[in-house]
Amino acid sequence: MRVVEIIADLPVADVDEARAFHADYPGLSLEEFDLGWVARFTSPETGAHLQVVTTDATAPERPLVSIKVDDVDAAYADAQARGFEIVHQLCDEEWGVRRFFVRAPDGNVLNIVQHHTR
Repeated sequence: MRVVEIIADLPVADVDEARAFHADYPGLSLEEFDLGWVARFTSPETGAHLQVVTTDATAPERPLVSIKVDDVDAAYADAQARGFEIVHQLCDEEWGVRRFFVRAPDGNVLNIVQHHTR
């Protein structure tokens, strides 16, 4: 498994309020997507981005970060082999990703994700 990108998943109470703040103050005005419960805001100048999450629509817990990998199936097998707690089983989500959640030994939940390649 190779890590491709890491995205902070900032917990928020309201995506619309978060949008107003993050678009205005740090200038993350480009909205890459908004599923109602999660949205990603990006700087049009630098490409830096932040994801805000109210709750996860299909998982029992909200992750702290999303780690994009090049082979999510291998990452899942490795996490299982190491005996890590799988919080959300490996699955294909309707918004175009394959992912699972793993709990790190420190208790933080990580969303390990790969975009579908079709």
